[in-house]
Amino acid sequence: MNFDRKDLNNEELIDLYKSILLPRMIEEKMLLLLRQGRVSKWFSGIGQEAIAAGATRAMQPDEWILPLHRNLGVFTSRKMPLSKLFLQWQGAQEGYSKGRERSFHFGSREHAICGMISHLGPQLGIADGIGLAYKLSQQRKACLVFTGDGGTSEGDFHEAMNVASVWDLPVIFLVENNGYALSTPVSEQYRSESLVYKAEGYGMQGVRIDGNNILTVYDTLRGIREYCVKYQRPYLVECMTFRMRGHEEASGIKYVPPEILEDWEKKDPVANYEGFLRQQQVLNDDRLHQVKEEIRAYIESELEKAQEHHAVIPDTAVELKDVYAASPAREDVVMDPVNEKIPGQEEPKPFRARSRFSPPAIAQPEVKKEVVKGAEKRLIDAIKEGLHLSMQRHPRLILMGQDIAEYGGAFKITEGFLAEFGKERVRNTPLCESAIVGAALGLSLEGYKSVMEMQFADFVTNGFTQIVNNLAKSHYRWGQVADVVIRMPTGGGVGAGPFHSQSNEAWFVHTPGLKVVYPSTAMDAKGLLLAAINDPNPVLYFEHKALYRSISGPVPEGYYETEIGKARRVQAGEDVTIITYGAGVYWATEYAATHPDISFEILDLRTLLPLDKTAIGEAVQRTGKVLILHEDTLTGGVGAEVAAWVGEHCFDRLDAPVLRCASLDTPVPFNMQLENNFLAKSRLDESIKKLMAY
Repeated sequence: MNFDRKDLNNEELIDLYKSILLPRMIEEKMLLLLRQGRVSKWFSGIGQEAIAAGATRAMQPDEWILPLHRNLGVFTSRKMPLSKLFLQWQGAQEGYSKGRERSFHFGSREHAICGMISHLGPQLGIADGIGLAYKLSQQRKACLVFTGDGGTSEGDFHEAMNVASVWDLPVIFLVENNGYALSTPVSEQYRSESLVYKAEGYGMQGVRIDGNNILTVYDTLRGIREYCVKYQRPYLVECMTFRMRGHEEASGIKYVPPEILEDWEKKDPVANYEGFLRQQQVLNDDRLHQVKEEIRAYIESELEKAQEHHAVIPDTAVELKDVYAASPAREDVVMDPVNEKIPGQEEPKPFRARSRFSPPAIAQPEVKKEVVKGAEKRLIDAIKEGLHLSMQRHPRLILMGQDIAEYGGAFKITEGFLAEFGKERVRNTPLCESAIVGAALGLSLEGYKSVMEMQFADFVTNGFTQIVNNLAKSHYRWGQVADVVIRMPTGGGVGAGPFHSQSNEAWFVHTPGLKVVYPSTAMDAKGLLLAAINDPNPVLYFEHKALYRSISGPVPEGYYETEIGKARRVQAGEDVTIITYGAGVYWATEYAATHPDISFEILDLRTLLPLDKTAIGEAVQRTGKVLILHEDTLTGGVGAEVAAWVGEHCFDRLDAPVLRCASLDTPVPFNMQLENNFLAKSRLDESIKKLMAY
């Protein structure tokens, strides 16, 4: 192993030695604690310390790093208190994730470290967002993201590399090639001789280096960082190394041929660098002994501090509260600028069901008495107006999506935005849904807001992991907001077939940490979009394609919000309650208008997560007969959750079973006659008659 000290003085050489010795000695202690049962799991990085420590030392302290579960050297090099790390590894309340995450699955804004998830590839897209934020704010910074040789087989690797190159982002992609993804050797992962060859395919530079040589890693990464900052380009680094222990301790290493282990033992990064320092007379036996004893004493002292933690006592209220970030109070925003009191009806009373299972009634906000009139606008125009106002109000709001710039988007909602706000803020994206959702989270880390347009809601499957595992869980896991809105053009009725017509809102209603809104009126389309963009939590904003140009209504002028989590009483009635949203609101009102002999109470949910349970309870109480109507397929739809809640909390108010009217449990057919038969609207009359018969 060839060590080149270049311009480093003796103290700098010793400091680098300490940077790899500390994680090595911590790991040796952790393996002992693991055998004693004091920690439950450990992912060892023994043999790879030079990469994490050397690369971190090459970055500036305030530049984001996205490590993985074998990169202890990142955390120690960022001077994170070891006692708190011990608490984290023991699952203690005082750890970085409050006992909610394992080992290295956490982040720290204070130390500019982004928390990983077990789906390794999505980290790479987040780095793109951080790099974009640096670029937009003209900061002379770069972002460093780690992946493994196995991670390069994931689609996220391709997407993130492609986006970084197309957008000229200062991102360093560092591959720790340790020969195995768990037990699968690289010969079964890819066929290229070197992963660096992949860089050329994306139009970026790449280099393969000895990842066990701390001086090589440190010097190379310093130079690459300078390159990325100066030229605003990404870079791929392949660090050749080996992990001397199993994927995690329970895995073992029986699958590794003995001769490979023997060969890599000779390349140990700590032992070889220590030998070099002895040869250079930088360290002698006495100094080495002193350094090791200082580190050993530090580890024992920090471990002793960590023993003082309290037992975790679950607090359900706190757990639920931490799923979402608190929305800041905004005194300058009008909330719901209309009088929603129905003419001729008394003010609704707070819902107080007689069931012993009912929750306490929630105080209703006072509704403004004045009616704020506005011009008639189509739903699509209201969405456009909401986006436009938000772009004016939030200079750090970025729009991203396929064809949204010059073309104006598939539905022309962003037409004209490019000329007004510029290409930096109105960004065409490659067809890389996962990387772009990840980039949206990366932008949040640097204080940006973003709205991503899924060209069709159906395509969200390509970004599913990022949404349900990264966006949704980031605040609960490590207190990081995901200030992201994803626009979801959804729904059928336009003859677009199985892949452009799905109603997939129920997929996300099941995911804590997300908010899901679904306006049916032009006024709410604008108000809910403004509220979603202001909300620091990830919001999926569903907009029905068939309603874009087919419905219109008064839209108040200026800047206002429709409060997320509040349903809308569409009309008052005494016989049957229809609880619905989206296109179902129009199916229900049309049916009510043609059946004047039945008095319908109609409730538009507007927000699907969180549900307005108070409004649902009140609507149930008014009639005692409930039909839940939605365009989504029947099984597992939002209606099932609403029906379950009503059955549990409003049972003694019911005069009939809760019925659901939904679309067929089939894919959405293309032929219009088949689609009409598929949609819930075709079974609405049958459902109402069945309910009225009780």
